[in-house]
Amino acid sequence: MAAISLTSSSSSSFLHSRTIPGRPVYSIPPAGARISTRRTVSCNAEKESSGKKDAPAFNPFGFVTDNPSSRSAIQLQESPAEDGNVGQMLYRIEDKGKEYGSYIRSGKFVWFVRETGSAKSRRGTIVFLHGAPTQSFSFRVVMSQLSDAGFHCFAPDWIGFGFSDKPQPGYGFNYTEKEYHEELDKLFDVLSIKSPFYLVVQGFLVGSFGLTWALKNSSRISKLVILNSPITTTSPTPGLFQKLRIPLFGEFTCQNAVLAERFIEGGSPYVLKSEKADVYRLPYLSSGGPGFALLEAAKKANFGDITSRIASGFRPESWDKPILLGWGVADKYLPPSIAEEFQKKNPDNVKLKLIEGAGHMPQEDWPEKVVDALRMFL
Repeated sequence: MAAISLTSSSSSSFLHSRTIPGRPVYSIPPAGARISTRRTVSCNAEKESSGKKDAPAFNPFGFVTDNPSSRSAIQLQESPAEDGNVGQMLYRIEDKGKEYGSYIRSGKFVWFVRETGSAKSRRGTIVFLHGAPTQSFSFRVVMSQLSDAGFHCFAPDWIGFGFSDKPQPGYGFNYTEKEYHEELDKLFDVLSIKSPFYLVVQGFLVGSFGLTWALKNSSRISKLVILNSPITTTSPTPGLFQKLRIPLFGEFTCQNAVLAERFIEGGSPYVLKSEKADVYRLPYLSSGGPGFALLEAAKKANFGDITSRIASGFRPESWDKPILLGWGVADKYLPPSIAEEFQKKNPDNVKLKLIEGAGHMPQEDWPEKVVDALRMFL
């Protein structure tokens, strides 16, 4: 089926996710050429000043705005037009975070897919799959640098997340693992991703669905990279996903506009810069759809069964492709012992690379170290 794409025509600069003396400031180049068979329409992805202000003396929503990175997300201002009002904030950030992105129609749904490099890239194709409750935005720096190194990179927002479609449960999509696998297959066909390719997976829930998809499609993958994901039966389930499964409380939890950025910061030693927090917050701030999509996926998933299948499926007797574990050692959700346990049971085809200074999302915390590890492995 023909793809309808909306391609960003501008580049943006990003500060590193930490403020550390002597560390570089990123400047990301424009995306590579788009595939010629797709229709494209220019889309601005401007970087605007965040204009953050200190929190007011009294804030009835302080329970979600006491973090420096999320101030002004939800505040009651004396004047509705002041910075910090939800409507004004949406206007200010609505075009952020779409670098290298296109809207791609696949079957009944429209996916938001980031792409760098080109089909003629000499070193092959890499597909990046994010975890919940985040989005493909986390891979933007890694993708940019790897395309410069000769790779063709794709990173979709899963259905229900980021800028992709968020269908209401019961109307063509019910957020089950099986449906995610089926729709991912259709997307890969539309994108004309040739096998075998390199697969990079990170995170919980939909990240785990990426790994179970890999187990069902091993012939399509040449090498697998796992970044901080639940891969053993001893992997703990973060409190967020436990709360989402509690009746009524889950419905309340999923509508927290700063849910994603708080989850990222909860698994990392760093606080997100405001311009990055804006992007992770935007889907949850703009509508209730992403929160309810996350809620439905979390309620439908059997975490114990999924981790059991992942732990056994990548054993040497059933999986023979090289695996790199790139693990942020400061992850507060999944400690390095999880990766070490996995490698111990798969010593022949698993290489472990501990990433010092990074937390649950090493691609966001320290992308250049992730790039170095991937270039060495791939």
